[in-house]
Amino acid sequence: MRIFRDINELPNFKNAVITIGSFDGVHRGHQKIIKRINHLAKEIDGESVIITFDPHPRKIIYPKDNSLVLLNTLDEKINLIESFGVNNLVIVPFSVEFSQQPPREYIERFLLSNFRPSYIVVGYDHRFGLNREGNIDLIEAYSAEHNFKVAQIKKQELEDITISSTKIRNAIKEGDIEEANQFLNHNYKISGIVSHGDKIGKTIGYPTANIEVEEKHKLIPKEGVYAVTCDIEGLKKNGMMYIGTRPSIAGVTHKQKIEVNIFDFNDDIYNKPIEVEVLTRIRGDQKFDSLSELKGQLAKDKIAALESFETSSYEVQFQDKVCIAILNWNGEEYLESYLPQVLYSSSNPINVAVIDNASDDESISYLQDWHPEVQLIQLPKNYGFAEGYNRGMEYIDCKYTVILNSDVSVKTNWLDPILEAMDEDPQLAICQPKILSLEEKDSFEYAGASGGFLDSLGYPYCRGRIFGHLEKDSGQYENEMSIDWASGAAMVVRTEVFKNLGGFDNDYFAHMEEIDFCIRARMCGYKIKVIPQSIVYHLGGGTLDYSSPRKVNLNFRNSLYTLFKNESSGNLIWKLPARLVLDGIAGAKFLAEGKITHIKAIIGAHWTFFGQIPKLMKKRRSLNELVQKYKIGSPTKRSNYSSSIVLDFYLKGKKTFDKLSKQ
Repeated sequence: MRIFRDINELPNFKNAVITIGSFDGVHRGHQKIIKRINHLAKEIDGESVIITFDPHPRKIIYPKDNSLVLLNTLDEKINLIESFGVNNLVIVPFSVEFSQQPPREYIERFLLSNFRPSYIVVGYDHRFGLNREGNIDLIEAYSAEHNFKVAQIKKQELEDITISSTKIRNAIKEGDIEEANQFLNHNYKISGIVSHGDKIGKTIGYPTANIEVEEKHKLIPKEGVYAVTCDIEGLKKNGMMYIGTRPSIAGVTHKQKIEVNIFDFNDDIYNKPIEVEVLTRIRGDQKFDSLSELKGQLAKDKIAALESFETSSYEVQFQDKVCIAILNWNGEEYLESYLPQVLYSSSNPINVAVIDNASDDESISYLQDWHPEVQLIQLPKNYGFAEGYNRGMEYIDCKYTVILNSDVSVKTNWLDPILEAMDEDPQLAICQPKILSLEEKDSFEYAGASGGFLDSLGYPYCRGRIFGHLEKDSGQYENEMSIDWASGAAMVVRTEVFKNLGGFDNDYFAHMEEIDFCIRARMCGYKIKVIPQSIVYHLGGGTLDYSSPRKVNLNFRNSLYTLFKNESSGNLIWKLPARLVLDGIAGAKFLAEGKITHIKAIIGAHWTFFGQIPKLMKKRRSLNELVQKYKIGSPTKRSNYSSSIVLDFYLKGKKTFDKLSKQ
């Protein structure tokens, strides 16, 4: 990250995406904004730029106000912003003169001339300039002439940021550092310079580093003893920190001190910078009758600190548990019908995000007006299902992501059985519910039914659906079981696994990308299951009709892609020719039915496939490298079905799952 402290020395930023704010704490609310500007910058091949001020504006505008408390020193803020991948940080020296700029001068001479932005990301209530007369409407008035766009941070999101900041401050004041860390999405930090103290700790076997915090407005946690980790010029060590007035020690000045006992460390670090991450509060401050009694308590404190490192490592990633991600393209009707139910999908706290593929209907307006609590991720064009989700997932860092079609109706707490299963088994990376038809609720739905499988030649089918034959749901497939693939209509995936394994293949556009991804996950040793106790209802064909030539083309093409990318070379020698023959038979069937456009779709799929073989060869190699890098064990075995679903279905008349060879 580049850091600039002089406005007169700024470079020519490339397609700058800028946002402005104090970013005190750089907590999870701020992190959502940072993700947004980073994502926008990536979309337009530009640079993300955060503009902040030093000193804090309140210090200048209200110099006698002693109520200001800050969660970060400037250096702490810089380090945190850098850790979240921002390209540029501009620290503007704040002064009375700067605050007195008329709003138009602020826009023209400060924002436009210095940054030449492509995007300005600000809150709906952003105020600036003399007497705070400038607002977002004034900024937007300049956008057309100066060729930039304004992205507005919603009211709900800004309120969440304010609420989070208040909760963090209150938690730190009360010593509830673990709650503060959850809201921060990182551990609370105290940094300063190590200074000489009274050296009393050394005499009782617990030498301490005294920390002088230079920022007088820095919020210091409630007095007591804390388990901490320390960073001394890149060296990380565990320790325990005392904050208090040292009431047990006679003959010293009883003003508040911050002292750290660094475990297994004896180096001279006087006058060196130190950064402390605060993990948990062990106890409050106490007065002891003697140094001997104090020493005994410190021994107990150290044991408690060591135990806390074992149970809650400071490396833990604080994150929300679940995010339901819905891809949308001109689906206002579906959002109105089904989104309200989705908000009550689990008894666990959940986030809901809508990834919009550049809709030109009223989807965006509907979401902004009726569901401001939903995170809206707007993409600049229609990337299809596969790439749309890949791009949207860059915003999501929850433990689990639910990939859910916009035309799916759900029940209250439908997610809970799946989340319970995944919490119990870390190897279980992907799950799907039982998927029934929204139009015929006693029948399985085409896209997933009660779990997906692959035959010996890579043709997909489901427990409850083989080709176009759908079974009635009479409770015959209620058992939880391992499957070959989970449906992209309603799939729960460990977010880290999705990202590590490259997500979906962008070239698929739509259909079968989830099968390709699931094969990769199984090759790494992860499990995939269907949990039928969880039920959803899918409209089916809402986003692309199942019988359309476009879908036929995608299915045949993507099926060949999947086979070629994931099968061993030895198997491809015979499986690929066999597939081509069976695809030809399918074409003959369409001919007999008079579906000429479907025949053209199959031919087009084959032509595209053969033209992509050089590219697919490269993908085979790169995907194998991913699998080797992230594998957790031996590949998870596929189902036992080793026949051809085509032959069993059309020649032997086996049209239901239970009639097939043993699974």
